[in-house]
Amino acid sequence: MLTANRLEKIMELEDNLRAQYQDQLDAKSAEIERLVAEQAKLKSEMQATIDKQLENIKSLSGKATANDRVEQQLRELTNRSEKQVAEISELKKRLKTIQREMGEVREENKTLTQYDPVRMRKNLDASKKKLAEKTKANDSLQKSLNQVKKDKVGLEQQIKQLEEKVAELESGTTAAEEKEAA
Repeated sequence: MLTANRLEKIMELEDNLRAQYQDQLDAKSAEIERLVAEQAKLKSEMQATIDKQLENIKSLSGKATANDRVEQQLRELTNRSEKQVAEISELKKRLKTIQREMGEVREENKTLTQYDPVRMRKNLDASKKKLAEKTKANDSLQKSLNQVKKDKVGLEQQIKQLEEKVAELESGTTAAEEKEAA
């Protein structure tokens, strides 16, 4: 029974203490509940902020990945354009060399066509025909000249003969005039 008395006293003491401190316990419980609610609210706000930041991080990392990809493509395109510029300058040099060689080939071709056997043969045949015509014309002119010379010599002889006859006639007429005058 002693223990039951003690137990009763302890329960009474507990009830007294509870009665004295019940308002404080209720206030503390309310404070605890309010703090738990506030903490839950802060936790949800922080979770929302974290989610928002995570979303921003994901979008920024996506943009960063896209930016990295664009920068990589830009580097590749820059390298490619530099290679193409170098290639174009090589091709320009090669084009100039080819044009120079083409000019030399044209000059050589001009020289070679100048001595074209077919054309030279045609020219030779035409020259031979012209020469034959000129020779024929020269021969006929030579014959005409020889004929004219012969005719001239003949005419000169006739002129001499006629002059002699005229001189004889004149001397005969002067002799006849002298006879008549005598």
